[in-house]
Amino acid sequence: MSNPHAQSVVNRLAHASLAAQFSEQISIAVIPIAAVVAFNATAQQTAALQAVNTLPFLLLSLPAGLAADRVRRKNLMVATELMRAAALFVLLALFWLHALTLVTLAALGFAIATGTVVFSVAAPSLVAALVDAGSLLAANRRLEIARSIAYTAGPSVGGILAGWGNGVLAFLVAFALSIASACFMGRLPHEARRAPSGRHVAQELMDGLRFIGGNPWLRPIVATAFVFNTSWFLLLSVFAWYAIHRLAFGASEVGFALGVYGLGMIAGAFLYNGLARRLAFGQQILLGPSCAAVAAVLMASSSVVHAKAPVFAAFFLFGFGPIVWTISTTSLRQLVTPGPLVARVSSVIMMATAGARPLGAMLGAWLAMRFGTGSCLVGVLIGFGAQLVIIAFSQPVRLRSIAALSDAPEAVAS
Repeated sequence: MSNPHAQSVVNRLAHASLAAQFSEQISIAVIPIAAVVAFNATAQQTAALQAVNTLPFLLLSLPAGLAADRVRRKNLMVATELMRAAALFVLLALFWLHALTLVTLAALGFAIATGTVVFSVAAPSLVAALVDAGSLLAANRRLEIARSIAYTAGPSVGGILAGWGNGVLAFLVAFALSIASACFMGRLPHEARRAPSGRHVAQELMDGLRFIGGNPWLRPIVATAFVFNTSWFLLLSVFAWYAIHRLAFGASEVGFALGVYGLGMIAGAFLYNGLARRLAFGQQILLGPSCAAVAAVLMASSSVVHAKAPVFAAFFLFGFGPIVWTISTTSLRQLVTPGPLVARVSSVIMMATAGARPLGAMLGAWLAMRFGTGSCLVGVLIGFGAQLVIIAFSQPVRLRSIAALSDAPEAVAS
């Protein structure tokens, strides 16, 4: 990165991201485990819990993007991280007092996820404003490495702590990490106050929607990500119950399996430079959906062979390929999107993709109740096959280099 100031900001943002994502991943791992172990929750109940915990991505992505375009991003991110810490503190206290119920667990999980939504929407616009186009891949790679480490260690630590202390210690660690993230974000430089646009919120929202709808690079990426996230959270909605009751996983093993997913992310992030030298940019984009489709086959096979190894292999691939997808498509989005629209476009994309999370979880609850847990694995297999087909026949996979977009965003590099 050519700008030392920008590099310092990205480093601080990476530290904040590491702490925030670590806190989130511990919570995500422990909440369904606690529901199954402490409350003897059914597969339908854990799927419903997952749906509620992912609703902020559907309901709050657009408001968060509009807010990030109107107020100082740093203050917004610090405030929501402190809200996450407060929710974790209440969750910890109720758990300690044996006063926690499935309803309060779901409500507090909703509050915890809100911090993730705001961070995910505001961070890309902050990076795009501070980093030149030639350094976007390096900056996004650094942030994704921090996120990958959290995705590796967070679920494993959460699963181990859940096994030791029935969740109390895990929620305490998550609370401390959330406070640390707010402190790191507090050290970011103050942003200049931005003048209000004077336009109606609906008009600004439509700007983001129109831009994505008319952009040949972003349309198939959003469609692919929507199907991917629906399928991914269909899997996660029943995974804890399926692993514990059908494959004889312990709480620590569930956390370890999710940790292997993060290990795949780390491998993909660290190997990205080497892959980028060997693969055309479009092939980098295709790698994520391809790995996910293979992983879905492995996961479905575990119900036939009743073995744990395919599960671990599947989670590794779910992390490895999609992290390459995330680095490449985030950089593409930042490059083809005008600066004033980055946060709005990011929020629309998050609503359309991360908003698929509760849809996937609710689909998991319905399938488990109507046809049994095995039908969820069939749905996962179909979904990940569909997302591969969508991107395989799209324009972005024909890109030879991201530099072609930098020079002429409207050109088709095929």
